[in-house]
Amino acid sequence: MRCYSGHIYAEEPRSFVWQESELEIKSIEKAWQEPGERLFKVITEDGKLFELCYNETNDQWSAVELML
Repeated sequence: MRCYSGHIYAEEPRSFVWQESELEIKSIEKAWQEPGERLFKVITEDGKLFELCYNETNDQWSAVELML
C-alpha cells in the first residue's frame, strides 16, 4: 500500500498491490472510520471498485474487490 500521510498515517491511499500488480487509485468514492479502522471505497485507474481497510491495531491493510 502506498498512501499519503499528512498529520496521520493512512490519510489517503494512492496505490496498492492486487494479484501481483500495482493498481493506481483514480478516485476515493467514500472514506470513513470505525473503531480501530480507516476504510476507503476506491476506484482504480482500470475501473475496478475496491474497499480498502487499514487496521490500526494490527498495522495491516486489507483489500476486497467489489462489484460495480
